[in-house]
Amino acid sequence: MTTDETAQEAGAGRDGEAVSRFVEHFASQLVEAGMPRMPSRIFAALLASDSGALTSAELGEQLRVSPAAVSGAVRYLTQQHMVAREREPGTRRDLFRVHSNQWYEALGNRDGVLKRWENALRDGVANLGADSPAGRRLSETLAFFEFVEIELAGMMDRWRVRREELFGKDVT
Repeated sequence: MTTDETAQEAGAGRDGEAVSRFVEHFASQLVEAGMPRMPSRIFAALLASDSGALTSAELGEQLRVSPAAVSGAVRYLTQQHMVAREREPGTRRDLFRVHSNQWYEALGNRDGVLKRWENALRDGVANLGADSPAGRRLSETLAFFEFVEIELAGMMDRWRVRREELFGKDVT
């Protein structure tokens, strides 16, 4: 943890070691689910910070990793729409921020991926033949992704309503 963050957390009654344990534990759960290790640690550290935003130097210091490791991990997380890169006010340093609705954003951005998979599967069915064993398997996979896409859209709508009920309209 950075000196500033440790002081802030101590002022807020938080145990810096407990925060570090959470970061490593949650990161290990993300790794187990398939996310690369360093992006998992960076994401967990951002989630656990009170501000939800840290600089590359702060992340490197807290996690005891090189600037190159932070850079690669942040690149992955921004591509996955899990963190945003901002400019720290009054400086030339980048600030990496996780928003309170990061899971919503990450899932919402999967729509384009599903569409590309569906198009590739349609081509596969057409090229392999809908009546062939492979074509039937591809058709079932296509039907599954179409189902997921419809269900995901409805789930996202329901989450927006539920989130507002739980946290109010002005949640960032």
